[in-house]
Amino acid sequence: MTAHPIADASGPTRARRLSRTTLTAAVAAAAVAAPLVVAEPAAAAGPKVVCTSAKAGLAAKLTKDITAALRGRAGHTGIAFDDPATKTSCTYDADRQFDSASIFKPIVLGTLLWDADKAKRSLTSKEKALAHKMITESDNDSTTELRNRLTTAKITAFVKAAGMKRTLPNQTWGTTQITARDEQRLLSLLTTRNKLITDKSRAYALDLMNKVIPSQRWGTPAGAPKGTKVHVKNGWLQRDRDGLWRVHSIGAFTGGGRTYTLSVLTHGNRTWQGGIDAIQAVARAVHRDVNPAVKNAQLIAPPAHPQEVMPPRS
Repeated sequence: MTAHPIADASGPTRARRLSRTTLTAAVAAAAVAAPLVVAEPAAAAGPKVVCTSAKAGLAAKLTKDITAALRGRAGHTGIAFDDPATKTSCTYDADRQFDSASIFKPIVLGTLLWDADKAKRSLTSKEKALAHKMITESDNDSTTELRNRLTTAKITAFVKAAGMKRTLPNQTWGTTQITARDEQRLLSLLTTRNKLITDKSRAYALDLMNKVIPSQRWGTPAGAPKGTKVHVKNGWLQRDRDGLWRVHSIGAFTGGGRTYTLSVLTHGNRTWQGGIDAIQAVARAVHRDVNPAVKNAQLIAPPAHPQEVMPPRS
């Protein structure tokens, strides 16, 4: 009798088990080898108002009120505020760069005074005449002449010496890049004793900024207490490439034995008045919060018909 092989009953079953085992191992290996899938991080939050103060409750109030003043605002805004008397400071997107417009002019003035102080000389009558028109009337021709006398290279050297790290002077001076934080550094040089600019030169600069013509005293002075000594410089520029307005205001305010400073820069305004309104909303909040005893009837009102000079543009 011929013997027939007996099929291994475990053959097909074992093959299937080996297939499943192999498959399971392969899947496991693939899972280890493949990179982990990580959820995409949420979009970075926009800038926030950040305030600190040695005066109880002031930082929280400023944070709340400046944030409210910015609510619904289109475009970009850079803000920096300092009140040394209460060790208070606030920032909002303070390192964002903006086209300077006429805010370049106090930088030219600072360079002029720094250069003269280094040479231990007084300003000439011509330099004083140009500086007066440049600051009090925002005269563009005077600005260009002073810039040419100083050179953009010397202005850049002053900016560096002043610690204005993100300010980039441009030969087309209205498009010089500035930031709110750097503008505060400039205002600090003009309002506190330092090694770059002498007390006499600082007083001269602040006097010019105090004599800005009435139609150009808008912006950061809005809401300051009456009797406050206001030192201001504003600027605006509409660029051909996008049709939008850059509108800025910087100011130093002296009263009640203290001086505080505020810089508000804006970009993306469809109208120049829209930029002014945004700046003045922030300014009113700041002045109100740091002068809580002052009643509304005693506040400085901006001019009914604000005016500024359009700088050269590209």
